[in-house]
Amino acid sequence: MGKVFIHATVTLDGFMADSDGGVDWMFDFEGVEEDAEIINKIMEEIGAIVGGANKTQTIEEGEIPYGGMVKVPTYLMTHEAHEPIERDGITYSFVVNDIAQAVEAAKADAGDKSVSLLGGSISRQCLNLGLVDEIQLHVVPLLLGNGISLFGGLDERITLERIQTAAYADGTHLRYRVVR
Repeated sequence: MGKVFIHATVTLDGFMADSDGGVDWMFDFEGVEEDAEIINKIMEEIGAIVGGANKTQTIEEGEIPYGGMVKVPTYLMTHEAHEPIERDGITYSFVVNDIAQAVEAAKADAGDKSVSLLGGSISRQCLNLGLVDEIQLHVVPLLLGNGISLFGGLDERITLERIQTAAYADGTHLRYRVVR
């Protein structure tokens, strides 16, 4: 069985989005072949995704995890029941308030591949429940000053072990194992 990992691009000051939730800044950096190799390896490893649903429980353009390049089952956390949505070969299932259930369903779908956790709230909840095996971050050389923090509000101290560090072009790739 694969692992469960948090996967995010963050600014040097730890924000995954600006104050309005925008991530346009993420595309202002030019990578090199080595950056692409790291990203592609991670994307090939993903067998399912757990993230948060939008308020209208729809799958809008610009909200599709990985821009639709990773066509795997996707579980979206919500507070109200909703039928699954099929779009562009991806099934989006909505899970009401039980993140552990969403992760277990995603792990079952992923088989030998891994589950990618997307979003700050999802990541923090899964860390607090002990469901996370690794954290994989891409840090870009930008200070937003304020925005939506990936780990802000985490309820406890989490010890990490560095597995990999690589730096190319305009970013640093970090991979940590969660020490239990």
